[in-house]
Amino acid sequence: MIFFLSGCSTVPTGESIATYDVNGIDYISLVNLCNVKGIGWDYDIFARTISLTKDAHKIDLMLGDTLILVDGRPSHIAYPVDVSQGMVVLPYSFKEQVFDSLFREYYPERKLIRKALKIKKVVIDAGHGGEDPGALGRGGLKEKDVNLDVARRLSNILRADGVEVVMTRSSDRFISLLGRVSISNSANADLFISIHSNANRIRSMNGFEVYYVAPSVDDSKRAYNSARSVPIKVKHFEMASNSLALKAIIWDMIYTSNQAESIALSRSICRSMDDNSDSRIIGIKGARFAVLKGTRMPAVLVETGFVSNREEERLLKNSYYRQKLAENIAEGIRDFAEVSTMMEVAQR
Repeated sequence: MIFFLSGCSTVPTGESIATYDVNGIDYISLVNLCNVKGIGWDYDIFARTISLTKDAHKIDLMLGDTLILVDGRPSHIAYPVDVSQGMVVLPYSFKEQVFDSLFREYYPERKLIRKALKIKKVVIDAGHGGEDPGALGRGGLKEKDVNLDVARRLSNILRADGVEVVMTRSSDRFISLLGRVSISNSANADLFISIHSNANRIRSMNGFEVYYVAPSVDDSKRAYNSARSVPIKVKHFEMASNSLALKAIIWDMIYTSNQAESIALSRSICRSMDDNSDSRIIGIKGARFAVLKGTRMPAVLVETGFVSNREEERLLKNSYYRQKLAENIAEGIRDFAEVSTMMEVAQR
C-alpha cells in the first residue's frame, strides 16, 4: 500500500507534523509522525492492523477502531484510526495522550539545585481551587486543575533536587488569598512561586508570562507593617536599637532586594521557557496581585497559558505538556539559584 499526501489543507505543528481535518477532528499522518519521532512501524494490509515499535514499547492499532493495545494492555482512544487522502491517519489526541507519554524524548541530564546554593526552601502556590475554578476554557478545562497539576509536578522536581517544598494547597480545596500569604510567610522560604493559567475575551490571545510585584506598590507602607509585627531575621546582623523607624528602614531594604530578585527570577523562568519550548513568550510584568504584595520573600506569579485560547487549552489538557511546563519553570529556578549564589560568593 502506498501512502501519499495530496489535496488536503494542513496546519503545521511545532514538531513539523502537519494536522489534517477529518470530519472536524484533527488527524496526523502515521508515516510523518513515525519519521519525525524515529518510530518503527508495520502495516498489515489484509488484517488492517498497524504496529508501532520503539525501544521495548509496542502499540497495536486497527483501522476504523478506537481500541488499541499499549504494550499488550487494552486502551481506548477518542477517535478511530482512519484513512484520508490515501494515507493512514491518527487522531492528534492519540499523539498527546498515548504516543508522547510512551515514547518520551530523552533530555540532557538536568542541573540540580545543590545544597550549596542559596535556594533551600520554596513555596509553590497552586492558584484557585475548591469552589473557585479560576478561568474556564471553552472545552471545559478548569484553571484550578491545571494549576494544581503543574504545581505538583514542579514540587516533585524540586524535591528530587533536594529542595524543601511547601505547597499552599495540594488538593482541590479553596484557600483565601490571605491564607496563601500566611502559609508562605510562616514557611520562612527562599522563594514563592504561584502557578496560574490565563484567560481573555479575545480568544486569539496566547502565551506564557511571569509577574513580579509592581514598582507602584508602596514598599514604605509594607515595611512599617512588617516592622510592627515581624522579627528581622538577617544572618550576621544585630540591631543596636529597637526603633520602629530603624526596623522599617531595614524592611524597606529587604523588600527592595526582594523585588530585584523577583525580576531576575521572572526573567530566568521566561528564558528557560523560551529556550526549551515553542510557546509564545509574552515576557515579564509588574502587578499588584495580593499574593505578591503580601509575601516577604522574592515572589513571582507564572501564567502558563490561556485556557481561553483553543490551541493552548488543548496543550494545557495534555499531561506531557504540563510536565514540560514544570521542567522549564524548575530550570529557570535552577539558573536563578546558580547566578544568585555566584554573586554572593563574588561579594564576599
